[in-house]
Amino acid sequence: MIKKNKSKIKVIPLGGLGEIGKNITAIEYADEIIVIDCGLAFPDTEMYGIDLVIPDITYLLNNSEKVKGFVLTHGHEDHIGALPYILKQLNVPVYGTKLTLGLVKSKLEEHNMLSDCTLVEVKPREEVKTENFRVEFIRTCHSISDACALAIHTPEGIIVHTGDFKIDYTPIDGELIDLQRFSRFVKQKVLLLMADSTNVERPGYTVSEKIIGENLTRIFGTAKGRVIVASFASNINRVQQIINSSLSYGRKIAFSGRSMEKISNIAIELGYMHLPEDQLISVDDINKYPSDKVTIITTGSQGEPMAALSRIAYSSHKKITIEKGDLIIISASPIPGNQRLISKVIDELFKKGAEVIYNALEEVHVSGHACQEELKIMHTLVKPKFFMPVHGEYRHLKQHELLAKKLGMDSKNIFVLETGQVLELSRNSAKKSGTVTSGSIMVDGLGIGDVGNIVLRDRKHLSQDGILTVVVTIDKASSSIISGPEIITRGFVYVKESGNLLNEATALVKSELDTCMEKKITEWSIIKSNIKRTLGIFLYNKTGRKPIILPIIMEI
Repeated sequence: MIKKNKSKIKVIPLGGLGEIGKNITAIEYADEIIVIDCGLAFPDTEMYGIDLVIPDITYLLNNSEKVKGFVLTHGHEDHIGALPYILKQLNVPVYGTKLTLGLVKSKLEEHNMLSDCTLVEVKPREEVKTENFRVEFIRTCHSISDACALAIHTPEGIIVHTGDFKIDYTPIDGELIDLQRFSRFVKQKVLLLMADSTNVERPGYTVSEKIIGENLTRIFGTAKGRVIVASFASNINRVQQIINSSLSYGRKIAFSGRSMEKISNIAIELGYMHLPEDQLISVDDINKYPSDKVTIITTGSQGEPMAALSRIAYSSHKKITIEKGDLIIISASPIPGNQRLISKVIDELFKKGAEVIYNALEEVHVSGHACQEELKIMHTLVKPKFFMPVHGEYRHLKQHELLAKKLGMDSKNIFVLETGQVLELSRNSAKKSGTVTSGSIMVDGLGIGDVGNIVLRDRKHLSQDGILTVVVTIDKASSSIISGPEIITRGFVYVKESGNLLNEATALVKSELDTCMEKKITEWSIIKSNIKRTLGIFLYNKTGRKPIILPIIMEI
């Protein structure tokens, strides 16, 4: 039995609202917290040099004795990718389905953490129980197998979190969404629905993944040479369909790209992907077979500069070069912000003589997220007392709010939150109740959190206006200049073409230094400040630019 007391439920999104990715939500009651998902986000164009973005879990760390575990909806990066970084700080059990945990296990092995972590496999319709919570896993459909919604039974009522989902009546793996279980919630009176908002702007229904398989098979039938397909490595069902289409035309399959190779191996090993051993070949061996008998499944569907498809397009891949007759299929839609990258890759592939098929030409990709009519079905089945849209940018959350209103829900019962805001619930009430510490922690190489807004500001400044270094050696005893000043620039001007400008700048710095020496100013900070101010004004008047000015004073 779930314990009853006078505490209220707190729903605390620590990421995933008003943004794409970084999904993580804490559910708190009395002295217990369970955490739904633990995802990362990829850096935007303003995050110079940043590799990954993970959520700020200060609130969880401050309440670490309450945290009972992470419950995972599925195995995409934006839902599990931050776990290796977070579990180093907060080592609690992680619950998920077989494939989800298989992907988590691989990540933890890379970080040499697996032996220190507790992973607990849960099957759909099974439950995870604590003193105050009972978390039921409910099968859904998504663009990765083993995706689940969560029904969180609390003393105040049931919270249903859909995870990322769509309603597909013909899924590739044959595992239908468990609509029967969702329909039973009507009698149990759901307190709060938290539903995926990613595709709320799209009318109608999401196309079945099966249709994409039929289209791929038809396109494969027209190919005269190699077929190279770029897709998300985690879209295991899509990769399976590419395999099926290849095998139907007697093609061998090679995987290219680190994440494609890793995730495919995990999926095959766990039984979520099926590929006869004698049909799998190494990229090293693709030239041993006729071109019309080879399919290469690769990463890089978003035009990422270091991914396999980009390296193929720009002739920097060590093992794959474009040949006449190659057919390239980009089986993915650009994530917002990536349109320009993928367009440039497509252009390069065409220039190399390949035929390129992408979603604007043929239906070779379908989303894993519910469109409007599927969202209506979910709302109608669950009939929640309160509603909180999740997983999407702010406009998506607002559109989901409007959809709920059209279905008859009172606007007073709909709560559009921002990351860090707290929704406080009881059996008969709900309200926004303050905020907690939240935000983004940036991962740059091996550094976690050591790059903040000031560093990003400097990197942006460097990228736009460059840097100018002034080196001078001073004799402190005689207050005289021994060497310099010498000006070195990077990313500002080209020395050979701007010699006069730099000569004038050097003379100006020398004049400023002479003035400081005459006035017996020997404090480095004052001398540096004077150089930066005087030189900065001069350079802006001459060029309209504001490079970072870095004075270096050596004293003997």
